[in-house]
Amino acid sequence: MSVFTFAIESSCDETSASVLENEKVLSNVISSQFFHKKYGGIVPELASRAHIETITEIAEKAIEQSGIQKEQINLVAAAKGPGLIGSLLVGYNYAKGFALARNIPFTGIDHIESHLFSSFIGEEKIIFPFLSLVVSGGHTILFLVKNYNESEVIGFTHDDAAGEAFDKAAKMLGLEYPGGPLIEKLAAEGDPGFHKFPKSSIKGYPYDFSFSGIKTSLLYFLKKEYNSKPDESSLKNIAASFQDAVTGVLVEKTILAAKNFNISRIAVSGGVSANSDLRNKFNEYIKSGFRIFFPDKIYSTDNAAMIGYNAFIKYRARGFKTLHEDITEKAYARFKY
Repeated sequence: MSVFTFAIESSCDETSASVLENEKVLSNVISSQFFHKKYGGIVPELASRAHIETITEIAEKAIEQSGIQKEQINLVAAAKGPGLIGSLLVGYNYAKGFALARNIPFTGIDHIESHLFSSFIGEEKIIFPFLSLVVSGGHTILFLVKNYNESEVIGFTHDDAAGEAFDKAAKMLGLEYPGGPLIEKLAAEGDPGFHKFPKSSIKGYPYDFSFSGIKTSLLYFLKKEYNSKPDESSLKNIAASFQDAVTGVLVEKTILAAKNFNISRIAVSGGVSANSDLRNKFNEYIKSGFRIFFPDKIYSTDNAAMIGYNAFIKYRARGFKTLHEDITEKAYARFKY
């Protein structure tokens, strides 16, 4: 019997809905809030309002594109965090209401954990253990993943996430938000050896990250060499050098952990996993015997397919009974008037 999962993701500035048949994605609709560009970053209140305005349309479109009927859906999931609380509540409550109205199981799903498994979307079986680097605008975390329900954080950032560092560097360079893709585009025509930016090293924590130092280094370099305004050719070289330092430290620390834990399987996910330089650097280690897994780029950024996939593999590992605990009568008793 097929499990048809309907999933919602609304943790930040993407409103997304997806339908899966078992581990196969039937539809994955994403609406991105590009209007945040003019503010130079996400405005939480505006983000949550935009989710409210679009979620019904996005959800209905996902079900329509899936080719199934609403009555066939037998599992509902939504991102429960981390994320912007107002944005999360919109998607979470929409999905919960959808499940309650049809008396079918509902579960809240961890956003980061869903990124963690997103490299395997569509796969029927995941082989454990593996290392997972989740790297995005809000998170940079290195996990040792032992099974579907057990993972250990072995490294994390002490300040900014890698994606956040890209965004702030882009702002210093006079680029728009979000800055990561723009830096990547400039870097493609630049020289990564143009300038050596520092890579983080945290004493006693070999797998932890820090990106505050490289941002400060960029700030002072721009002031000293260009009075904060580099010319176009230098801009490309600076972008390439900055990108090389950030992606380099991500790869080096992950590979170090893989060697020390004697693990050859590495999954890299999150928005920054779409970066071509990061992918190329990791793929260089395939010749050394490592297996590197990336999500399709459509699953790198926030999306509902990864929420639905995570919900399904947990159902397959644990069953509906455990998933259903989020909406037991006991849990809802306190909301009765």
